[in-house]
Amino acid sequence: MVESTARELSGATAVITGSSTGIGRAIALALADAGAAVVVHARSSRQAADESAAAALERSGNSCVLMCDLAKPDTHAELVEQAWNWRDGVDIWINNAGVDVLTGESAGWDFERKLEALWRVDVAATVSLSRAVGARMKARGRGTIINIGWDQAAWGMAGDSGELFAATKGAVMAFSGSLARSLAPEVRVNCVAPGWIKTSWGEQASDQWQRRAQGESLLGRWGTPEDVAAVVRFLVAPQASFITGQTIPVNGGFKHA
Repeated sequence: MVESTARELSGATAVITGSSTGIGRAIALALADAGAAVVVHARSSRQAADESAAAALERSGNSCVLMCDLAKPDTHAELVEQAWNWRDGVDIWINNAGVDVLTGESAGWDFERKLEALWRVDVAATVSLSRAVGARMKARGRGTIINIGWDQAAWGMAGDSGELFAATKGAVMAFSGSLARSLAPEVRVNCVAPGWIKTSWGEQASDQWQRRAQGESLLGRWGTPEDVAAVVRFLVAPQASFITGQTIPVNGGFKHA
């Protein structure tokens, strides 16, 4: 991949929820590389968040950490307020935070508990935060919001995980299109829909899943968090100023059955 050396986001303030690890961290570092001052958000992993913020600081010269449990609706307004006050406004807001129901203790939860957790964080928090910061951006006259969907929500995948992510990420994708209409023309809203991205689950996935992930991509490989981050960086930059209301798959060209 050819890396841009431009500082197209110099002077901008960007908030990335769920950015202590994985895709969120990659986005935070990509936007810092572009010159943005970065707010790193995490629920409980303060050490990982501090490490992400330190890495962003080296790239852009300005970063901070905000801790918040997005599963609790009464914390959303405070997070937006704190982020907005840090540098007197927010130019870019990335709703990346999501519940991991594939690894660790949560992998053993039943379907209903997983659905509730995903709905609270991936959907309800995305809606709440987008509306709150979007209203401020619109009143200010500028801003851009990126939400995170899932490429297979558009056509479905069999199994519990497929049903869970289709229901929740499909909701995020549909909401993003409507929000773009509500906030235009001052604020741009787009959605990025990753496919098979090698995050923590992908690292430990069985050989069967490794073959499936690679086999379902026209490019024959897993995607990386940096692949997603590169698309987000483009979408929030001035070069994408005529793009809004879109869902962009990042999946290496999915092979439809």
